[in-house]
Amino acid sequence: MAEHRIKTEIEIDAPAARVWAVLTDFPGMSSWNPFITSISGSAVEGARLSIKVLPPGKSAARFRPTVLVVRPERELRWLGRVLFPGIFDGEHYFLLEPLGERRSRLEQGEKFSGLLVGFLGDTLRASEAGFNMMNQALKRQAEAA
Repeated sequence: MAEHRIKTEIEIDAPAARVWAVLTDFPGMSSWNPFITSISGSAVEGARLSIKVLPPGKSAARFRPTVLVVRPERELRWLGRVLFPGIFDGEHYFLLEPLGERRSRLEQGEKFSGLLVGFLGDTLRASEAGFNMMNQALKRQAEAA
């Protein structure tokens, strides 16, 4: 089965608690996030989310992942699938690491797997660009508070 991983990082001049608050304020996400333009649902393990993404240069896409992990101020992880397992699965994650009292590091990434991964290179590259855009926007939003 084909697999592709994306990993992005950014350091933010804000405590992990503030970054987490911005990241999990799903109703407010559309006001600052150029990549994940909407999320509805709750950051609760086992919950289903409804997410709309807008990768640069691509059409918007909607999906309904299941929340896998919620560790406040540390980790948020979900799993989305196209049709059924093994076609195109994406396990998306955000990891927060405190770097002292007023600084933190965000790692955002995703592991894509399934039969269609090899055919979606342009979409995966656009997604990586979208992750980086979101990281920069999250940094601005968290540091502005």
